[in-house]
Amino acid sequence: MDDGEGPFSFLRSRLGPDMGMRVVALPPGGALDYDEADWRDAIVVIEQGQVELEAVSGTRQTVGCGDVLWLAALPLRALHNRGAVTALLVAVSRRHPRPPDA
Repeated sequence: MDDGEGPFSFLRSRLGPDMGMRVVALPPGGALDYDEADWRDAIVVIEQGQVELEAVSGTRQTVGCGDVLWLAALPLRALHNRGAVTALLVAVSRRHPRPPDA
């Protein structure tokens, strides 16, 4: 999936037809309220910049370019970009088949 040059990247990867990709851009100083449904069934790669994960307890953890995350079902409040560049998160998950027409 990756060419081995630099940090792991979904943007430089070819995904199979059963996979979907969503890109989230978080500008410098920006924050994104955590909604578990946004990350369900997705593996997330930080493609650029850094993201600070704020837990509901108030603790914070910073992750950066190349880090691979599972953000589903976590006790998070928000994601913040404290850096000077836009943070890019790429979430890859299985495409769910459409239900057959009834």
